[in-house]
Amino acid sequence: MSIYTDTLESLRLSGNLRSLPASSGRDVIDLSSNDYLGIGSCAEMLDRFYSNENNRHIALTSSASRLLAADQEQYARLESLLEDLYGRPALIFNSGYHANTGLLSALASEKGTLIVADKLVHASMIDGIVLSRAPFKRFAHADYDRLEQILQREHNSYDRIIVAVESIYSMDGDHADIDRLIELKLRYPRVMLYVDEAHAFGVSGPKGLGLCMASEHSDKVDVIVGTLGKAAASMGAFCITTPELRQYALNRSRSFIFSTALPPLNCAWSRFVIEHMTSMDSQRRHLHSLGTDLFKALAGLELTTGKEPSHIQPIVVGDAKKAIDLSAKLLNEGFKVLPIRTPTVPAGTERLRISLSAALDREDMIRFANALQSSL
Repeated sequence: MSIYTDTLESLRLSGNLRSLPASSGRDVIDLSSNDYLGIGSCAEMLDRFYSNENNRHIALTSSASRLLAADQEQYARLESLLEDLYGRPALIFNSGYHANTGLLSALASEKGTLIVADKLVHASMIDGIVLSRAPFKRFAHADYDRLEQILQREHNSYDRIIVAVESIYSMDGDHADIDRLIELKLRYPRVMLYVDEAHAFGVSGPKGLGLCMASEHSDKVDVIVGTLGKAAASMGAFCITTPELRQYALNRSRSFIFSTALPPLNCAWSRFVIEHMTSMDSQRRHLHSLGTDLFKALAGLELTTGKEPSHIQPIVVGDAKKAIDLSAKLLNEGFKVLPIRTPTVPAGTERLRISLSAALDREDMIRFANALQSSL
């Protein structure tokens, strides 16, 4: 057997061999999708978009990288909308992975840079850090006292220190303390604050613009990253930053420079969704209410779950095979909740990750809690 076969067999034996999930073939409630506002399953929104005759003729391909594309109109219109909403320039990337790997690797490539990251930041941020080849340190999840100790010790040794965090953590659903992070940035002037809002954009903050915009000092966050493939029901990502850093990213971010740009039609759809999404406060309130209902229901089952109400709730079982088994039982009960295993989460914290949508209702949460209880 080759080394690759050996690796696959090891993954199989440990319960960590992945395969693409098949369609369920029947009606199930999907609790693994990131369609937080229910826009992705809303046929009415799509009909409204295509009711505009002009949208039917937007190109399905850019046929070039953004720096070479002949037609820039849809990109520019989307970036202009985001700039109006955030009050700072925006730059579109092909995905959240492209944004984090490209931005962090570029920003930290300059000499004299240290990166300090929360231990639970997304793999795309870790890959960006590794690609930068910059020295980096990690602090225990949400341990801001430990973060400050690192900043105290290192702030005179580097020209800049990039602190990289998520605002809502993708596997646990807990929230970063943005105000505390901004406070630390202001205390240590060499700090650049980099916040990935992938799971907060559309869901939290004023107009659904994320947790950073809920702070009165949001302008102190040097880089905000948002994704368009989750609550915005589209594809792609963006960064919000200063004019200088936007220009720098455009010239130094390899994932931006060397990727064929998103289809213009995709950008037009993203802009259409965001224009509506900013006023969907009732859906956001409903989603938060569902998160609270689910949090209370899970607490009553005495499971290892999230630390706070959220639209993302983990059920930590601590074993890959147990996670697979519980997922299969729930599918038989009509709920699709896929298992999350190492290396997505640390070994020993394998789980089911429940991801809620505003398209669900309270009755769905009650039914799920009952199905979960009978499946344990």
